[in-house]
Amino acid sequence: MAPPTLDAVLTGLARDNATGSVRVGKEGTVYLTRGRVSYAESATTPGIEELLTASGRITATGVRGVRQASGPEADGGDLLVNKGVLSRGELEFSALGATLDASFFLLRSGAPRCRFKDGDTHWLGAHWFFDIPGLFRECERRTEQLERTWPSAELDDRPVVPVERLGGGHVLLTAHQWELLVAADSTATPVDLARRLGRPAYATLLAVRELAAAGLLAVQAEVDAPALPKRKAAGPARDTPARPRPPQADPTDVNLLIRLRDALEAL
Repeated sequence: MAPPTLDAVLTGLARDNATGSVRVGKEGTVYLTRGRVSYAESATTPGIEELLTASGRITATGVRGVRQASGPEADGGDLLVNKGVLSRGELEFSALGATLDASFFLLRSGAPRCRFKDGDTHWLGAHWFFDIPGLFRECERRTEQLERTWPSAELDDRPVVPVERLGGGHVLLTAHQWELLVAADSTATPVDLARRLGRPAYATLLAVRELAAAGLLAVQAEVDAPALPKRKAAGPARDTPARPRPPQADPTDVNLLIRLRDALEAL
């Protein structure tokens, strides 16, 4: 019998109002508090530690010190706030972003064996919560957003490089897209670029697909791998898909912060 998928495991734990961690093979870990997800980390995505150090808010040594000082009676998130590294709102926003980023990649990683550890907690503490169905819906929305932007996964896990020539006279780029074009060096995948730039992996993946839709990125063929089908040089130009709309208005704080995060990622 095949092991249960992560979404099935999380659904069962939510029903049991469980507190602890779900280790997803070697892919990452999801932390729950009374049946709701309080944090998630993935081997694919930059964690909150990497995002904080990349932004210059705290050094790697400072992060290690906070982790060592946190424990059953000491909350790492509160320590970051008390040290002035983050405000309370920034802490909640950071936990929100890192959890959404990791959850998206964990839920699409297939069905590695999951192992639950009762009572286990993350050093950061619990500063934001997602009900399981709401988290699933947001991950599904992000998948649909990727498909609307560029309906192909060819760039998702392979090294990418800018095209040598532009198809038009000028282009308009966001700051994130410009960073990606400058950092793309024919060896880095979208996830590699996210780690180099200290950016969320999903936002980076979306920006890569946007650049692909605009005809600004090419895929470097892997050695011994079959070449991807090439686009026809002639014919009508592909229209660049419109930027997807954020989720519909919702009175909950979670959806409000998600919309704010999407807006910030688009800057």
